[in-house]
Amino acid sequence: MKIEIDVEQFAQDIKAGKSIGGSNGALGSLIKQLTEAALAAEIDSHLSQDLNRNRKNGYSSKTMKSDHGAFELDVPRDRNGSFEPEIVKKNQTSMTSEIEEKILSLFALGNSYSQIAKHIEDFYCVGFSKATISAVTDKIIPMLQEWKTRPLEAVYPFIFLDAIHYKVKEDGRYISKAFYTVLGVRVDGKKEVLGLTSRKEVLGLYLNESEGAKFWLQVLTDLQNRGVKDILIASVDGLKGFPEAINSVFPDTEVQLCVVHQIRNSLKYVGSAYQKQFAKELKAVYQAFTKEEAEFELDKLEEKWGKKYPIVFQSWRNKWDNLSVYFQYPEDIRRVIYTTNIIESVHRQFRTLTKTKGAFPNDDSLLKLLYMGIQNAQQKWTMPIRNWSLTISQLAIHFEGRLDDALNL
Repeated sequence: MKIEIDVEQFAQDIKAGKSIGGSNGALGSLIKQLTEAALAAEIDSHLSQDLNRNRKNGYSSKTMKSDHGAFELDVPRDRNGSFEPEIVKKNQTSMTSEIEEKILSLFALGNSYSQIAKHIEDFYCVGFSKATISAVTDKIIPMLQEWKTRPLEAVYPFIFLDAIHYKVKEDGRYISKAFYTVLGVRVDGKKEVLGLTSRKEVLGLYLNESEGAKFWLQVLTDLQNRGVKDILIASVDGLKGFPEAINSVFPDTEVQLCVVHQIRNSLKYVGSAYQKQFAKELKAVYQAFTKEEAEFELDKLEEKWGKKYPIVFQSWRNKWDNLSVYFQYPEDIRRVIYTTNIIESVHRQFRTLTKTKGAFPNDDSLLKLLYMGIQNAQQKWTMPIRNWSLTISQLAIHFEGRLDDALNL
C-alpha cells in the first residue's frame, strides 16, 4: 500500500509560524498522519490474510501523547474484532519512550507526582494525570524484583549494616517500619547496595516493623542464599545481638561496632556539666595507636570516672572485643571501618529523596523510589580508600587466602 502524507500542509504550518514541536506544533500533525497511514496499511494486510470475509468497520478514536504534543488518533477496526495493531497497541496512549524516560528521571530525583506532571507539561505541552504517572513508575517494580534477587559477589571485604525508618500505610493505618540497608564494598573497591525487598521486614533494602538482631539474621541468610560466601569485616551499630547474628551466618567475619554510636550512647549517661570534659578524655581511648594503649587509657578513664558513671564503663567492657577490632589495621582501613558513617551517608541521600513525602501509601511506593535513588546516586560514588590496590593487598595478607579466589591468585 502506498502511504500518502500531506507534506505540503506541514510546510504551510511552518510558514504560518507554527513551531515544529510542542502543543499544536506542525510535527504533531505529521506524526498523526504517519501513524494513521501505517495503521491503514496494517489493517489492509490483516484483512488480506483473513479468509472469513472480515471487513473494515469504521474507526475508534483515542488521544495519543507524544514528545511533540497530544493528538487524536483514528484507529481502524474490523467487524470480527480480530485486528491487533502493532504500531499502536490497543491500550497504548504514548507514542515514544522519551516521555516515560523523563518521568522516571524526575521520579529518581525525588519529585512528587504533581511536580512531575507540571514538568512534563512544561517540556512537552502534554498533560499527565497522577494515576498515569504512577502507572509509569510502576514499571520500575519488575526491574526492582530482578535487581533484589540478582546473584551477589562471593566475597566482600567490607559490609556496613544499618536501618532507616519510614511511615508506611498498612491495613488502613500508618505504621513505622525499619528499612534495612546493607552496603558492600567489592573486591574492586566499588560500593554496592546489595539488594531491595519488602517482605515486611542497599546487598539490600529490607522492610520490617521494627529493627532487631533476629531480623538481621534473615537478611544475612538472604545474602548467603544469593551467593555471598565470605565477608571479611562488618561494621554495625551497637544493636544487642548484632555480632552474634552476623557470626551465626558468616562465622569468620570480624565484626566492628561503630565507635561513634558507642560514644554518643556513653554521653547520654554523663551529666551535662561533665560531657565536654568526658568526651575530650575519651579520645585518648579510641584515638590510641594500639589496642594495648587504648586499654591502658580506658583503665585510667575508669579509675577517674568509674564510680560516678559505672554503666558507661560496663558497656565499653562488655563490647570491647568488637569495639577494638579496628586497632589491628592500618590507618586507611581504620577510618573506613570504625564507624558506620559510610552507610549513614547513603541514608542521607535517601532522606533527600523522601524529605517531602511524609508517609507512603504502600511498601512498593517507597521501595521503587529508593531503588531509583540508588541507581542514580551510585554513579557518583567513589572508592572508600584512595589507594585501594594497597588496601586489598594488606587485606589479602591479613586474611591469609580468603581473598585468593576473588583476586584470581
